Amino acid sequence: MKAWVYHDYGGPEQLQLGDVPTPVPKDDEVLIRVRSCALNDWDNELLRGDFINRLLNGLFRPKRMPILGSDIAGVVETAGAHVTRWKVGDEVYGDLSSNGFGGFAEYVCAPEEALERKPAKMSFKEAAAIPQAGMLAYQGLFDVGQLRPEHSLLINGAGGGVGSLGIHLARNAGIERATGVDSTEKLAFMKSLGFDEVIDYTQKDFATAGQQYDLILDCKTSRMPRAHASALKPGGTYCTIGGSVPKMLVQLVSSQPIRALTGKRLRLVALNPNKDLEAFNDLFESGKLTVSIDGDFGFDDIPDLFKKFRSGAYKGKLVAGY
Repeated sequence: MKAWVYHDYGGPEQLQLGDVPTPVPKDDEVLIRVRSCALNDWDNELLRGDFINRLLNGLFRPKRMPILGSDIAGVVETAGAHVTRWKVGDEVYGDLSSNGFGGFAEYVCAPEEALERKPAKMSFKEAAAIPQAGMLAYQGLFDVGQLRPEHSLLINGAGGGVGSLGIHLARNAGIERATGVDSTEKLAFMKSLGFDEVIDYTQKDFATAGQQYDLILDCKTSRMPRAHASALKPGGTYCTIGGSVPKMLVQLVSSQPIRALTGKRLRLVALNPNKDLEAFNDLFESGKLTVSIDGDFGFDDIPDLFKKFRSGAYKGKLVAGY
Protein backbone atom coordinates (compact mmCIF):
# COMPACT_ATOMS: atom_id res chain seq x y z
CA MET A 1 0.00 0.00 0.00
CA LYS A 2 1.01 3.66 -0.30
CA ALA A 3 1.84 5.54 2.88
CA TRP A 4 3.53 8.72 4.02
CA VAL A 5 6.46 7.66 6.21
CA TYR A 6 9.24 9.58 7.95
CA HIS A 7 12.67 8.41 9.06
CA ASP A 8 14.02 11.60 10.63
CA TYR A 9 12.55 14.38 12.76
CA GLY A 10 12.08 17.82 11.25
CA GLY A 11 9.78 19.55 8.80
CA PRO A 12 7.25 18.35 6.21
CA GLU A 13 10.16 17.63 3.83
CA GLN A 14 10.88 14.55 5.97
CA LEU A 15 7.63 12.93 4.82
CA GLN A 16 8.17 10.47 2.00
CA LEU A 17 5.53 8.69 -0.06
CA GLY A 18 6.45 5.03 -0.28
CA ASP A 19 5.24 1.45 -0.57
CA VAL A 20 4.86 -0.44 2.71
CA PRO A 21 3.19 -3.76 3.55
CA THR A 22 -0.56 -3.59 4.03
CA PRO A 23 -1.26 -4.30 7.72
CA VAL A 24 -3.04 -7.48 8.73
CA PRO A 25 -5.74 -7.13 11.42
CA LYS A 26 -5.54 -9.11 14.64
CA ASP A 27 -8.56 -11.11 15.77
CA ASP A 28 -10.03 -8.08 17.60
CA GLU A 29 -9.21 -5.57 14.86
CA VAL A 30 -10.57 -4.42 11.53
CA LEU A 31 -8.65 -3.35 8.44
CA ILE A 32 -9.92 0.03 7.25
CA ARG A 33 -9.64 1.51 3.79
CA VAL A 34 -8.84 5.08 4.83
CA ARG A 35 -10.93 7.70 3.06
CA SER A 36 -9.88 10.71 5.11
CA CYS A 37 -7.42 11.65 7.87
CA ALA A 38 -7.16 14.88 9.90
CA LEU A 39 -3.98 16.56 11.06
CA ASN A 40 -3.62 17.22 14.78
CA ASP A 41 -1.03 19.03 16.87
CA TRP A 42 0.25 15.68 18.12
CA ASP A 43 1.10 14.62 14.54
CA ASN A 44 3.01 17.85 14.06
CA GLU A 45 4.96 17.47 17.31
CA LEU A 46 5.82 13.84 16.54
CA LEU A 47 7.21 14.96 13.19
CA ARG A 48 9.03 17.91 14.73
CA GLY A 49 10.50 15.66 17.40
CA ASP A 50 10.26 17.74 20.55
CA PHE A 51 11.75 16.24 23.71
CA ILE A 52 8.55 14.71 25.08
CA ASN A 53 7.66 13.03 21.79
CA ARG A 54 11.20 11.75 21.31
CA LEU A 55 10.78 9.93 24.60
CA LEU A 56 7.67 8.30 23.16
CA ASN A 57 8.91 7.67 19.64
CA GLY A 58 12.71 7.34 19.72
CA LEU A 59 15.40 9.76 20.90
CA PHE A 60 17.31 10.12 17.64
CA ARG A 61 14.96 8.75 14.99
CA PRO A 62 11.25 7.88 14.95
CA LYS A 63 10.86 4.16 15.64
CA ARG A 64 7.44 3.37 17.07
CA MET A 65 5.14 5.47 14.87
CA PRO A 66 6.62 5.67 11.34
CA ILE A 67 3.24 6.63 9.82
CA LEU A 68 1.47 9.61 11.37
CA GLY A 69 -2.23 10.40 11.36
CA SER A 70 -4.63 9.35 14.12
CA ASP A 71 -8.07 10.77 13.29
CA ILE A 72 -9.36 8.62 10.45
CA ALA A 73 -12.58 7.87 8.63
CA GLY A 74 -13.02 5.02 6.22
CA VAL A 75 -14.63 1.73 5.25
CA VAL A 76 -14.12 -1.65 6.90
CA GLU A 77 -12.23 -3.84 4.43
CA THR A 78 -11.67 -6.94 6.59
CA ALA A 79 -12.81 -7.91 10.08
CA GLY A 80 -10.83 -10.07 12.52
CA ALA A 81 -12.20 -13.40 13.73
CA HIS A 82 -13.42 -12.03 17.09
CA VAL A 83 -14.90 -8.76 15.81
CA THR A 84 -18.64 -8.52 16.44
CA ARG A 85 -19.39 -4.81 16.18
CA TRP A 86 -18.37 -4.18 12.56
CA LYS A 87 -18.69 -5.94 9.23
CA VAL A 88 -17.14 -5.45 5.80
CA GLY A 89 -18.48 -2.29 4.18
CA ASP A 90 -19.31 -0.41 7.40
CA GLU A 91 -18.34 3.27 7.41
CA VAL A 92 -16.48 4.14 10.62
CA TYR A 93 -14.30 6.80 12.20
CA GLY A 94 -12.16 7.32 15.27
CA ASP A 95 -8.94 8.39 16.95
CA LEU A 96 -6.09 5.86 16.69
CA SER A 97 -3.57 7.76 18.83
CA SER A 98 -3.70 5.00 21.45
CA ASN A 99 -3.18 2.36 18.77
CA GLY A 100 -0.06 3.45 16.88
CA PHE A 101 -1.41 6.19 14.56
CA GLY A 102 -0.99 5.11 10.88
CA GLY A 103 -3.76 7.13 9.23
CA PHE A 104 -1.72 8.82 6.49
CA ALA A 105 -1.83 5.60 4.48
CA GLU A 106 -4.25 3.76 2.22
CA TYR A 107 -5.05 1.19 4.93
CA VAL A 108 -4.81 1.01 8.70
CA CYS A 109 -5.80 -1.51 11.37
CA ALA A 110 -7.79 -0.54 14.46
CA PRO A 111 -9.36 -2.31 17.43
CA GLU A 112 -13.12 -2.48 17.01
CA GLU A 113 -13.71 -0.50 20.24
CA ALA A 114 -11.62 2.43 18.91
CA LEU A 115 -14.20 3.19 16.23
CA GLU A 116 -17.66 4.71 15.98
CA ARG A 117 -20.33 4.53 13.30
CA LYS A 118 -20.14 7.31 10.71
CA PRO A 119 -23.58 8.80 10.03
CA ALA A 120 -24.64 8.41 6.41
CA LYS A 121 -25.00 12.17 5.87
CA MET A 122 -21.62 12.95 7.45
CA SER A 123 -18.81 13.12 4.90
CA PHE A 124 -15.58 11.22 5.50
CA LYS A 125 -13.75 14.52 5.90
CA GLU A 126 -16.26 15.78 8.46
CA ALA A 127 -15.93 12.54 10.39
CA ALA A 128 -12.13 12.63 10.43
CA ALA A 129 -12.20 16.22 11.69
CA ILE A 130 -14.04 15.31 14.90
CA PRO A 131 -12.24 12.73 17.09
CA GLN A 132 -9.38 14.50 18.90
CA ALA A 133 -10.62 18.08 18.56
CA GLY A 134 -14.16 17.08 19.45
CA MET A 135 -13.19 14.97 22.46
CA LEU A 136 -10.92 17.71 23.85
CA ALA A 137 -13.68 20.29 23.42
CA TYR A 138 -16.37 18.06 24.94
CA GLN A 139 -14.31 16.78 27.83
CA GLY A 140 -12.84 20.22 28.53
CA LEU A 141 -16.20 21.97 28.56
CA PHE A 142 -18.29 19.37 30.38
CA ASP A 143 -16.23 16.68 32.12
CA VAL A 144 -13.62 19.07 33.53
CA GLY A 145 -15.13 22.52 33.07
CA GLN A 146 -18.64 21.60 34.26
CA LEU A 147 -20.13 24.18 31.87
CA ARG A 148 -23.60 25.45 32.73
CA PRO A 149 -25.97 27.73 30.76
CA GLU A 150 -25.39 30.70 33.08
CA HIS A 151 -21.60 30.57 32.68
CA SER A 152 -19.51 33.01 30.71
CA LEU A 153 -17.05 31.16 28.46
CA LEU A 154 -13.79 32.14 26.78
CA ILE A 155 -12.00 29.87 24.30
CA ASN A 156 -8.40 30.79 23.54
CA GLY A 157 -7.33 29.59 20.09
CA ALA A 158 -10.99 29.53 19.10
CA GLY A 159 -10.38 29.60 15.34
CA GLY A 160 -8.99 26.05 15.21
CA GLY A 161 -10.57 22.63 15.48
CA VAL A 162 -11.33 22.58 19.21
CA GLY A 163 -12.80 26.08 19.25
CA SER A 164 -14.89 25.65 16.10
CA LEU A 165 -16.48 22.49 17.53
CA GLY A 166 -16.56 23.77 21.11
CA ILE A 167 -18.73 26.77 20.35
CA HIS A 168 -21.43 24.49 18.89
CA LEU A 169 -21.29 22.30 21.99
CA ALA A 170 -21.59 25.35 24.24
CA ARG A 171 -24.55 26.78 22.31
CA ASN A 172 -26.33 23.43 22.38
CA ALA A 173 -25.80 23.38 26.16
CA GLY A 174 -27.66 26.71 26.38
CA ILE A 175 -24.76 29.08 27.09
CA GLU A 176 -25.62 32.70 26.37
CA ARG A 177 -22.22 34.44 26.34
CA ALA A 178 -19.08 33.15 24.61
CA THR A 179 -15.83 34.92 23.73
CA GLY A 180 -13.30 33.67 21.19
CA VAL A 181 -9.61 34.62 21.03
CA ASP A 182 -7.37 34.15 17.99
CA SER A 183 -5.47 36.04 15.26
CA THR A 184 -6.66 38.97 13.17
CA GLU A 185 -7.31 36.72 10.16
CA LYS A 186 -9.74 34.54 12.14
CA LEU A 187 -11.97 37.19 13.71
CA ALA A 188 -14.66 37.07 11.02
CA PHE A 189 -14.57 33.27 11.05
CA MET A 190 -15.10 33.19 14.82
CA LYS A 191 -18.03 35.58 14.50
CA SER A 192 -19.56 33.31 11.85
CA LEU A 193 -19.29 30.37 14.26
CA GLY A 194 -21.42 32.20 16.81
CA PHE A 195 -19.03 33.83 19.28
CA ASP A 196 -20.58 36.95 20.82
CA GLU A 197 -17.25 38.70 21.29
CA VAL A 198 -13.99 38.07 19.46
CA ILE A 199 -10.54 39.21 20.62
CA ASP A 200 -7.48 39.67 18.45
CA TYR A 201 -4.63 38.40 20.60
CA THR A 202 -2.15 40.56 18.68
CA GLN A 203 -3.99 43.65 19.94
CA LYS A 204 -5.34 42.65 23.34
CA ASP A 205 -4.36 40.17 26.06
CA PHE A 206 -7.52 38.63 27.51
CA ALA A 207 -5.67 37.70 30.70
CA THR A 208 -4.82 41.31 31.56
CA ALA A 209 -7.85 43.11 30.07
CA GLY A 210 -9.78 43.11 33.34
CA GLN A 211 -12.70 40.93 32.23
CA GLN A 212 -13.33 37.66 34.06
CA TYR A 213 -14.99 34.41 32.99
CA ASP A 214 -16.52 31.36 34.65
CA LEU A 215 -14.71 28.99 32.29
CA ILE A 216 -11.65 29.39 30.10
CA LEU A 217 -10.83 26.63 27.59
CA ASP A 218 -7.26 27.19 26.42
CA CYS A 219 -5.86 25.56 23.28
CA LYS A 220 -2.57 27.49 23.44
CA THR A 221 -1.34 27.66 27.07
CA SER A 222 1.18 30.43 26.51
CA ARG A 223 0.83 32.23 29.87
CA MET A 224 1.81 31.50 33.44
CA PRO A 225 -0.81 30.29 35.96
CA ARG A 226 -1.29 33.58 37.82
CA ALA A 227 -2.35 35.32 34.58
CA HIS A 228 -4.97 32.69 33.89
CA ALA A 229 -6.28 32.79 37.46
CA SER A 230 -6.69 36.57 37.26
CA ALA A 231 -9.04 36.16 34.29
CA LEU A 232 -11.34 33.81 36.20
CA LYS A 233 -14.36 34.78 38.25
CA PRO A 234 -14.44 33.56 41.86
CA GLY A 235 -14.92 29.79 41.73
CA GLY A 236 -14.06 29.75 38.02
CA THR A 237 -12.21 27.04 36.10
CA TYR A 238 -9.34 27.22 33.63
CA CYS A 239 -8.89 24.13 31.40
CA THR A 240 -5.86 23.66 29.19
CA ILE A 241 -6.00 21.16 26.34
CA GLY A 242 -2.80 22.02 24.47
CA GLY A 243 0.10 24.37 23.84
CA SER A 244 3.47 24.75 25.52
CA VAL A 245 4.26 21.50 27.38
CA PRO A 246 6.46 23.24 30.02
CA LYS A 247 3.73 25.80 30.72
CA MET A 248 1.10 23.03 30.89
CA LEU A 249 3.22 21.26 33.50
CA VAL A 250 3.56 24.51 35.47
CA GLN A 251 -0.25 24.82 35.40
CA LEU A 252 -0.53 21.31 36.81
CA VAL A 253 1.98 21.95 39.61
CA SER A 254 0.41 25.30 40.49
CA SER A 255 -3.19 24.13 40.52
CA GLN A 256 -3.43 23.14 44.19
CA PRO A 257 -1.74 26.26 45.68
CA ILE A 258 -3.84 28.57 43.49
CA ARG A 259 -7.06 26.77 44.43
CA ALA A 260 -6.16 26.94 48.12
CA LEU A 261 -5.48 30.68 47.90
CA THR A 262 -8.20 31.80 45.48
CA GLY A 263 -10.80 29.03 45.13
CA LYS A 264 -10.15 29.01 41.38
CA ARG A 265 -9.36 25.79 39.54
CA LEU A 266 -6.58 25.26 36.99
CA ARG A 267 -7.09 21.92 35.25
CA LEU A 268 -5.34 19.90 32.56
CA VAL A 269 -7.65 17.95 30.25
CA ALA A 270 -6.38 14.40 29.72
CA LEU A 271 -7.75 13.14 26.41
CA ASN A 272 -10.06 10.12 26.66
CA PRO A 273 -10.09 9.02 23.00
CA ASN A 274 -13.41 8.42 21.27
CA LYS A 275 -15.45 8.50 24.50
CA ASP A 276 -18.08 10.99 23.30
CA LEU A 277 -18.24 10.33 19.55
CA GLU A 278 -21.79 9.04 19.87
CA ALA A 279 -22.84 12.42 21.28
CA PHE A 280 -21.35 14.10 18.19
CA ASN A 281 -23.28 11.71 15.95
CA ASP A 282 -26.51 12.69 17.71
CA LEU A 283 -25.79 16.41 17.33
CA PHE A 284 -24.84 16.05 13.67
CA GLU A 285 -27.86 13.95 12.77
CA SER A 286 -30.17 16.45 14.50
CA GLY A 287 -28.64 19.33 12.52
CA LYS A 288 -27.04 20.96 15.58
CA LEU A 289 -23.39 20.53 14.61
CA THR A 290 -21.40 22.06 11.77
CA VAL A 291 -17.85 20.87 11.06
CA SER A 292 -15.47 23.53 9.70
CA ILE A 293 -12.74 22.31 7.33
CA ASP A 294 -10.15 24.53 5.67
CA GLY A 295 -8.97 23.83 2.13
CA ASP A 296 -9.24 20.88 -0.22
CA PHE A 297 -6.32 18.53 0.42
CA GLY A 298 -5.85 15.05 -1.03
CA PHE A 299 -3.56 12.13 -0.25
CA ASP A 300 -0.72 13.57 -2.35
CA ASP A 301 -1.00 16.90 -0.49
CA ILE A 302 -0.22 15.69 3.04
CA PRO A 303 3.17 17.48 3.26
CA ASP A 304 1.31 20.68 2.28
CA LEU A 305 -1.20 19.93 5.04
CA PHE A 306 1.66 20.06 7.56
CA LYS A 307 3.01 23.28 6.02
CA LYS A 308 -0.41 24.90 6.33
CA PHE A 309 -0.68 23.74 9.94
CA ARG A 310 2.70 25.17 10.87
CA SER A 311 1.80 28.52 9.32
CA GLY A 312 -1.16 28.83 11.69
CA ALA A 313 -3.16 30.34 8.83
CA TYR A 314 -6.05 27.90 8.84
CA LYS A 315 -9.61 27.99 10.13
CA GLY A 316 -11.25 24.98 11.73
CA LYS A 317 -9.64 21.63 10.89
CA LEU A 318 -7.11 20.55 8.28
CA VAL A 319 -8.13 17.25 6.70
CA ALA A 320 -6.95 15.20 3.72
CA GLY A 321 -9.45 13.20 1.67
CA TYR A 322 -8.27 10.12 -0.23
